[in-house]
Parts: sequence; structure tokens; C-alpha cells
Amino acid sequence: MEAGKTIAILGLNASGKTQYIERLRRQLSSDRVRYMAFCDSYGMKTDRAYYLQQRWNQHDIDEDTPTVGSVLEQSFLISGDDTPERRSFQKRLYHLFSIDQEYDKYLILLSSGELRKFQIVKQLLSHPNTLILDNPFIGLDIHTREALRDLLHLLVLEEHLSLYIILTKPDEIPEYIDEVVYITPKELFYSKPQGLSCKMKKELLNLPTPSHNSNSNIIVRMKDISIHYGNRQILKNINWEVHDGDFWSLSGSNGSGKSTLLSLIAADNPQAYACDITLFGNKRGSGESIWDIKNHIGYVSPEMHRAYKHNIPALQVVASGFKDTIGLYMRPNAIEREQSLWWMRLFGIEELAFRSFLNISSGEQRLVLLARAFVKDPELLILDEPMHGLDLHNQQLVKDIIETFCKRPHKSLIFVTHYPDELPSCINHHFTLTKQI
Repeated sequence: MEAGKTIAILGLNASGKTQYIERLRRQLSSDRVRYMAFCDSYGMKTDRAYYLQQRWNQHDIDEDTPTVGSVLEQSFLISGDDTPERRSFQKRLYHLFSIDQEYDKYLILLSSGELRKFQIVKQLLSHPNTLILDNPFIGLDIHTREALRDLLHLLVLEEHLSLYIILTKPDEIPEYIDEVVYITPKELFYSKPQGLSCKMKKELLNLPTPSHNSNSNIIVRMKDISIHYGNRQILKNINWEVHDGDFWSLSGSNGSGKSTLLSLIAADNPQAYACDITLFGNKRGSGESIWDIKNHIGYVSPEMHRAYKHNIPALQVVASGFKDTIGLYMRPNAIEREQSLWWMRLFGIEELAFRSFLNISSGEQRLVLLARAFVKDPELLILDEPMHGLDLHNQQLVKDIIETFCKRPHKSLIFVTHYPDELPSCINHHFTLTKQI
């Protein structure tokens, strides 16, 4: 490919985009080709020791824990181009992506959006002449998405960077792209998404109504919640109530504390015990276990996707939702197995039941984790950026499932996204967090 050319590679979920890129990388073989895979947005390929609650457990931090600044400086020096011009470029990158505000932050404390910005900056600091980015805009707030589009265009013009961008949605193709390569037929991207069939909607609506376990109409009550990590304030004086039948959107820029707030509800954050929080009618610290809380909740998030490193059949991943485990440590019984398969059928992934989770596409993995969130028919759904990496057809399917699910009695929803068009139509409340400086 000639220097300074830009190509978008468009494919639906499971269309073979990853295999296409692997062939491309072999053809481009060079020490100045950089590739940021979809999984890199959830952490390093070597972070197999990562676990779901790690971000909120300070005892895991020691003198060897890497910081944002230490890793980025190492990446810069490895490039071997320590000139005043490159140092100026480094400062520009840090300012553009607010890295200067996160420079001394430990990597394990980064939000999913902050981690994605970090990975992009790390690749750019290595001074590539060819850059391959897999869905680079997902997980980024609108201002960061715009800044990244402009920066990539500038690098193409000024430094003749050759750029490949892998996408699942045509509306994310930057206007300066020279060529679009369709891995799947072009017309599929512009056909109307089918969504959930009437038959499956009826089956979902007619599911038996579980007993209402809560002894209160209040699902979540938070009073004057403030969270600090060291000298960093993440949340300040948060007051929030979620009632039975409420469907909330939770928004805010990268690093504003959305996932931290949700971790307090999902019983993943030990700081909850020092806060005035009531969940499902019970005040935290009054004797309930984290499993008592999780029993009411179906949950999916970028952190969960990052933590799921278990190479087990997709069916077992879905069934792990019954036990609220990452990985399945107990064989599902016949009823749990049948229910898991039913939810997989609803999400259009029943044929993946016995496929290894780590060997299916990232979009298919996300659908498996969504089925896991729904499998026990929870009272509260917490869906933190659930549409990550899904094409428009699967997004419509997931939206339909959420909207139909929320028509049933005693259901509540908290939905996080940086894309307003991803919000299901049932949303009736909005809560926006402001990033603390």
C-alpha cells in the first residue's frame, strides 16, 4: 500500500475480519507496522492475571505496578526516535487524549475508555508507518472520537501514515477514507435490520414471572456517595435512586466514574461498605452477602469481557450467570442447561453452544456475555456499553430483547453508552456524571 493511503475494512460480526487482518499483517511484514486488536481495548494480551474486581482493590497495587506514564515512556523510547520533534508530538498526544491528567495513574485503575485511549497513544508513540486499528472509536466519548478522527487524518497528511481501520458500522467511516473493503456483501450494511422475531418476542413476554424477591420498591438508593483512590476523587456527593420499573441511561465522559458507580451496585467494590447504599431494600453491611445482591442482578461490562479468559464452551459461559462466576465451577443442571440454550437461541447464537469462547469473534463473545446477563431473568439489568463491537443487525436484535424484557413486571435497567442511538426506547430516566479533576 502506498504511503499515506487510508482503507476502511467493513464486515459484520463473525465475517472474517480478523483473518483478513492476519493475512494483511503477513503481507505488510515490517517492524513499523502496528496493530491494535479489539481485545487490546480490554487490556494487554499478557494480563491473564486480571480479575473482574481488580480495578477496585487497592491491595493489588505495589511498587512494581505499572503506571500510564512509565509504560508510555518505555514505548516512546523503544521507537528510537527521541528528537525534539517527537517529544513535541508526544506532548500533543498527551494533551489531546488527556493523558497528562492520567500520567501517574496505575494501569489497573483505568476505565475501559481510558484504557482504550492509552492503547491508541501507545501505538502512535512507537512511530509506525502503517497503523491497523480494530474498531478504534468504540468505548470513547464523543469528544475523544472526534479528536481521534482528526488526529489520524493529520498523521496521514503530515507523516504519510498508512491507515487501515476495521469497522462494523458504515456510519463510522471517516470522510477522508480513500477506499472501503467489504468483507461481507455491501448491501447487507444498508438493509433494514430484522431484530427479534414476533415469535421470540412472544416467548420472552410469556416467560413465567419470577417471584419478586425485593422487600421494597427501591432497587438502589445512594446517599452522598464519594469515592477516592489515593488523592484522586472519582465520585463526589452522588445521590441516586432507582425504583422498580425504572429504566435509566447512565452517561458521562471517559473516566467520569460510571463503572465505579456500577461496581458499588454490583457488589464488586469493597468501598461500598463505607458508603450509605441500600440495594433491594437492604442497607449494605447489614448482613447480606455479595451473592445475595448479585442474585438480583444481570450484568455485562467491558471489565467482564476483559476478565473472561476461560477457554470453555460458550454454553458454560452463559450458564455461569446462574452462579455469578467468571467461568463455571459447577456443572449446570438440566434446567439451567435448557434455559441457557433458550437464551442463546434468543440472541441468535445457539450454534455457538459448544464452541470455545476464546475462539469465537469478539462480537459473538459479546452476545454470549449478554445472554449470560439475562439467563437468570434478573430484576435489575446493568448493561455497561453492551453494544461494543456489534454490527447494526445485532444491535437491533439486542435492543429488541432489552425492550421486550423490560415490558415484564418488576424489571429495572441501567444502561451505559456513549452513543445515544444505542439507547433502547424504554429508557425513562437519565443520569449524567461529571468527571472530577
